[in-house]
Amino acid sequence: MLRRAGAAALALTVPYWLPRTVVALRVKVFARINGPEGVVVPNAEVDPERFTELYEHPAASGRSKGAALSDLFWYWLSPGPEVHQEHLEPGPRYDAVARTTTAILAGTSAELSAAAARRTAEVLDELVPGEAALVRLRDLMMPVWAEFFYELVFREPCPAYARGLIVANAEDVINSLKNTRLRHMRRRERLTRYLLRRLAAGDVPHALPPELASARDRAHYLQGTFFNTAVVQMSEAMAHLLLVLAAEPGIQRRLAEHPYDDRDLSNVMNETLRLYPLFGIAHRITDADIDLGGGAHYPAGTVLCFDYPAYHATGYTDPGTFDPDRWNHLSAKHAHHIPFGVAGNRPCPAWRLAPLIMRAATREVLARFTLHTGVSHTRSIPHRAPALLVRRDRPLPPYRIAAVRLLLRVRDRWEDVGRSVLQLVLGTWMVLDARRQRPTERWFAAHDTQGCPLTGTSTARETPGGDGRCPYPH
Repeated sequence: MLRRAGAAALALTVPYWLPRTVVALRVKVFARINGPEGVVVPNAEVDPERFTELYEHPAASGRSKGAALSDLFWYWLSPGPEVHQEHLEPGPRYDAVARTTTAILAGTSAELSAAAARRTAEVLDELVPGEAALVRLRDLMMPVWAEFFYELVFREPCPAYARGLIVANAEDVINSLKNTRLRHMRRRERLTRYLLRRLAAGDVPHALPPELASARDRAHYLQGTFFNTAVVQMSEAMAHLLLVLAAEPGIQRRLAEHPYDDRDLSNVMNETLRLYPLFGIAHRITDADIDLGGGAHYPAGTVLCFDYPAYHATGYTDPGTFDPDRWNHLSAKHAHHIPFGVAGNRPCPAWRLAPLIMRAATREVLARFTLHTGVSHTRSIPHRAPALLVRRDRPLPPYRIAAVRLLLRVRDRWEDVGRSVLQLVLGTWMVLDARRQRPTERWFAAHDTQGCPLTGTSTARETPGGDGRCPYPH
C-alpha cells in the first residue's frame, strides 16, 4: 500500500520537478558539448555598473569569426547567416546593410502605427471570428508581423501565399531555437525561392547594398533580417506583453479603459521587456585587448557573453516582481534596461519602430478582447503563450473563464513534462549537428570578414576571373 501511494505521489508531482531537472541537465549537456567558451558578464570583475562600458568598448566588435558559439546560431538562422545583419563582421558590408535596413524600416510614427493597427485588426477578425477562442498568442501574432514587414519590404499588400511562406519560415526558425522542433530547410528554402523570383522581377522597390554580391545574398538578407528576425522577435515581444496582460486583469482593465495613455502602456512594456528580455545572451568577440582595470582584462579573441536577464535583474527593488509603476520614477535611459541592446554596439535596428507598433497592436487586441490565462511565464515561452480571448461585447460567465484558466494551468504543467524532454533530445541533436557542420568555421576558412573569397581557395577560383578578387566594392 505504501509503495503504491509513493508511486502515485511521484506521478502526480512529475510536472513540478521533472521539467526543472531536465532543463538543468540540458544546460549541462550544452555546456559539455560547447566547451568552456565565453566570459559571461556581469561577473566579479565587471559589475552591472560597468556592464555597458564593456559592451560599448570599440574592441568588443567581432560578431561571428572566432567563436564556436556562432556555429550554433548560424545553424539555427540558416539559410544565409553569412549575410544576416546580426552576424556580419564590422566593416563596409555591415555598415551598408545596416543603412539599408534603417531605410526600409523608416516612416512617420503615424504611418507605422496605422499600418500595424490595420494589420492587427484584419488578422484578428480573420482568425478569431467567434465570441471566444483558445489561442497561442505567439502563433496569433505571426501573421500580423508577416504582413506588416512584407508591406515595408515590397510596399504592397501581402498576398495569402506569401504570408503562408513567411509564417512557416519564421515558425521553423523560432521552434528550432526553442529546441521544440528540428529545423526544416526545405520549408525555409521555399521562401528563399519566392524572394529570388521577386528580386528577378524587380519587385523590391529599395536599393539593396551592392556589397551583397549575388541575388541569393540579397534574398537571404531580406529573409534573415525581415522575415526571420523581425517577424520572430515582434511575435515574441507581443506574446510576452499580451500574456502579462492576461495574467494581470487589473492592469489589462486599466489599459483598455484608457487606450491612449501612452505613458501607462509604455511602463507596462518596459517592465515586460525587463523581466522577459527578447535576448538571453548576446556574444561579441574582442578584436584587441580590453583592460578596464580592477581585474577586468580580456585579451583579443575573447568571447564576451552579455547576459541580458542577469543585467535586467540588477539595480531594482524586488526585481522578480512585475511592477510597471516603478517606471513612473525610473528613466529607461539610466536604468539597467537594454531591451534593444546598447547604442554603441549594434543596437537593434527596430529600437524606434518596435515600441510604436507594439502599442498600436496592443490597442487593437484590447479593443476587441479580454485576455485570460493560467499558464507559467518564462523568458523563452516555449509553450507559445496559451490564452483565452473573449469578445468584449460578448463576455463569458466568470465560472466558465475560471474553468478555462484552470484547464490551461493543468494542461501547461503536463505539456511542460513532455516538452522539456523533447527539448533535451532535439537540442542536444542540433548542437551536435551544428558542431559537425561547423558553418562559421568553414565560411571564414574560405572568406575574409567582408565576405571576399580568400586567394588560393576553391571559393576564390570559382569567382569571375578566378583570381580571388572581391566581387563587390569596398
